[in-house]
Amino acid sequence: MSENQGLIKIFEYALNQEKTGMSFFQNSLERMGMGSAMTAFKRLIEEEKRHIEFISGILEDLHRSGEIELKIAQGADLDPVDYFDDRARSEFLQQCVEGSMIPDVTVFNTAWLIEKDLSEFYGRMAEKTDGKAKQALQMLAEWEHEHEKFFRQYRDKLSEVYANMPWGG
Repeated sequence: MSENQGLIKIFEYALNQEKTGMSFFQNSLERMGMGSAMTAFKRLIEEEKRHIEFISGILEDLHRSGEIELKIAQGADLDPVDYFDDRARSEFLQQCVEGSMIPDVTVFNTAWLIEKDLSEFYGRMAEKTDGKAKQALQMLAEWEHEHEKFFRQYRDKLSEVYANMPWGG
């Protein structure tokens, strides 16, 4: 397999994984009962759309010229996103305490695993490539790592809340 074909396979896999993650977030919106969690997932869906556009642009470049131009990268440079501001974060956790939101714990755990897997995949692939492909994969790894941190924080906090709840008896 040529280097170009290998890169195409890496980015096709990445594109499929990003679409799967976005679909999970979209489907999870239906199960979310809180405005702040829904807002966070909507923001993540928008970011996943940008990741899909970024990867699609790379694939177009590879198919057209065999070279990655990263022209989309300048506009796609994402700063870490604060999905919940301080007030929304406090309200979110309070709502978790007041209501039994175990499905949300599961959603946040699954979302964390999706983002963690993607971040690790992009990191491993970046180590195996060079040039603009490496740069693109490192950018993707950093973006997904930010998502991973967000979900890990809430998964851990929600798990702690439930572990310390007085369940009766």
